[in-house]
Amino acid sequence: MTGPTSEITHTVTDGVTYLTLNRPETLNALTPPQRDQLIALLAEASADPSVRAVVLTGTGRGFCAGADLRGGGTATAERVAGDVARTIRLGAQRLIAAVLDCEKPVIAAVNGTAAGLGAHLALACDLVLAAESARFIEVFVRRGLVPDGGGAYLLPRLIGPQRAKELMFFGDALTATDAERLGLVNRVVPDGELEKTTREWARRLATGPTRALALTKQLVNASLDSDRTSAFAAEAAAQEINMTTEDAREGVASFVERRSPEYRGR
Repeated sequence: MTGPTSEITHTVTDGVTYLTLNRPETLNALTPPQRDQLIALLAEASADPSVRAVVLTGTGRGFCAGADLRGGGTATAERVAGDVARTIRLGAQRLIAAVLDCEKPVIAAVNGTAAGLGAHLALACDLVLAAESARFIEVFVRRGLVPDGGGAYLLPRLIGPQRAKELMFFGDALTATDAERLGLVNRVVPDGELEKTTREWARRLATGPTRALALTKQLVNASLDSDRTSAFAAEAAAQEINMTTEDAREGVASFVERRSPEYRGR
């Protein structure tokens, strides 16, 4: 299955939705229509029971260079108080929320430069694989801008406030190896092995207990904003919900019967 526009290629294979940003001439900088389509495709994957994992990647030398700031037509428009905040809330923040709230595990396969919103798009994913040539850049300070797309929310939770400030204050390019060392990336692989490794990880996720993974994702994402009492209550509720699924029953049965489980994502 292929999506309606070549700017984002959309395929589904063996229960995995592959979303590929396809504007290599701009290092896959996101236009507003492209961003909105990506949000819609993530929501579609989240709600589709036949989809059990999502992969997000790009073509060419860039994963995503952030928002496309070169679109015309807005520079001379009258701006009133509230316009910028509304644009960020309904644009970049909505995109990052779509990744965080997706009920399927999302893998970022970072094939090249991930800058600005593009870096945050990768870091919002559940697992991050990076090619050796990948670079992560908090580019906002270079433009005299405040980070958006949830950067000041995501980065301190991933690497702590001091490291987050260093990246955001200086805007230096971070190599894939350094990103892995800091804990921003799960694994760095040679460029030629990125697709193979990504497909292997995606297949493993797509054969897992999908609802249990969704509930686990929700628990982990909420944990850093929760006190212990709330986190423990959420954990107990998630267990209660999960024990009603077919996959939980299959997992227990396979253990008792000493065989490998066959999860169906139900």
